[in-house]
Amino acid sequence: MKKPKVIAIIPARYASTRLHAKALIDLCGKPMIQHVYERTRQAALIDRVIVATDHEMIVEAVRHFGGEVIMTPAELKSGSDRIAFAAKSLDDADIVVNVQGDEPLIEPQMIDQAVIPLIHDPGSKVNVGTVVKRIRASEELWNPNIVKAILDAEGNVIYFSRSVIPFLRDNIEKNSWHLHHAYYKHFGLYVYRKEFLLRFSAWNEASLERVEKLEQLRIIENGYRIKTVVTEFDTIPVDTAEDADRVRKVLEQEKVGNS
Repeated sequence: MKKPKVIAIIPARYASTRLHAKALIDLCGKPMIQHVYERTRQAALIDRVIVATDHEMIVEAVRHFGGEVIMTPAELKSGSDRIAFAAKSLDDADIVVNVQGDEPLIEPQMIDQAVIPLIHDPGSKVNVGTVVKRIRASEELWNPNIVKAILDAEGNVIYFSRSVIPFLRDNIEKNSWHLHHAYYKHFGLYVYRKEFLLRFSAWNEASLERVEKLEQLRIIENGYRIKTVVTEFDTIPVDTAEDADRVRKVLEQEKVGNS
């Protein structure tokens, strides 16, 4: 069977809320978007990488390091809308991967892990794939900025929430909940069949999505499954200046280790 064409699209909005123009912040001599782009290209199952942005400065930066970029309308509300807009013009795309533009430490193997369920599904029953990681620390479990995922027996997502779910009814110290039940944190890495992505982006905002501020709930609320792969890799998404400093330290350590 012929391998489907897999194209990764990195949404990169200029006017980010907490860290202005964060796609362009310098991380050890390179703009953040370049780190994301180069790591995504290292994924074995990715055939092509494109940045989808709303600003000429990001277009210029991507072209400067030799990357491929598509300009998208500034009024698009979400990263999914941005990659869907870009995907419409890609006649050769079978599978579209949404790699977040604020993940400069994304592991290429993690991207491959998310893609595999769709490639190995000849009946095309899996429309969306993503990755989760077992939570091993109480600080992560109770952090509302870390999205939690509940899985069914087949690894499909039942629900996403910023809250700690499920609730442990037994009288167990909250700092040890993660030792008594398998909790999973979700990474914002999505893999779509192209035709499903275009349908999903056209749906209206769902009620659960509205209250949790998690657009992936739109898929579940409309009756579709999201297949997960449990990974052992981790990342540091950049939302604040402090996050950027943490990433710089990791990159410096990697540079020393490779020298």
